[in-house]
Amino acid sequence: MTTTPAQNLPLLPSLPPESATRLQALMAGGQRRLLGLVGAPGAGKSTLAAALLQAVGADRAQVVPMDGFHLANVELQRLGRAGRKGAPDTFDSAGYVALLQRLREQRPDGDIVYAPEFRREIEEPVAGAIAVLPSTQLVITEGNYLLHDVGPWAGAAAMLDEVWYVDIDDALREERLVRRHEQFGRSAEEARAWVASTDAPNARLIAATRVRAHHVLPWS
Repeated sequence: MTTTPAQNLPLLPSLPPESATRLQALMAGGQRRLLGLVGAPGAGKSTLAAALLQAVGADRAQVVPMDGFHLANVELQRLGRAGRKGAPDTFDSAGYVALLQRLREQRPDGDIVYAPEFRREIEEPVAGAIAVLPSTQLVITEGNYLLHDVGPWAGAAAMLDEVWYVDIDDALREERLVRRHEQFGRSAEEARAWVASTDAPNARLIAATRVRAHHVLPWS
């Protein structure tokens, strides 16, 4: 697989051997492949996606997070869902599945497909921030609800060649979440309250989808 000079890369965890073998098998044919990473908030999905991108090479892979399909804050407020941001009904799930279909159908001689990106510094999605080139072999998409089977979310899994469940110790995951919320402006008390009231129910919902994953990847 393609590598990038080490001096330009952050230090990322290595893939477990079984996962590395699955990745090589997934890409063996040379065709476009869509790999989904699912897990609870704070499981390390973004770090794993970055590790996969580093392993494959940025000339052959692109990361397209599900988080780009967060509804805008103004719409969450209109719907009365701002206090549950991150729950399944606070995303444009139909839009996400439509993007996956476009990425699945993108041809080597076709056009660039643009995807939105969620920016934590403004807590809003930004349209057209991610460009997926027609030559990209592996599209890595990560998020909470790739295996959710309610509403439009139910169409996501069929668009993906494999879905890996990112498995991590819950105590470690929740501490990461608290630190993340503090980093983006919440007090320690507010951060722990948000984890308990919003992130924890979502995590239980996501954990119930683990049985539908093709592969469970232990992560830390």
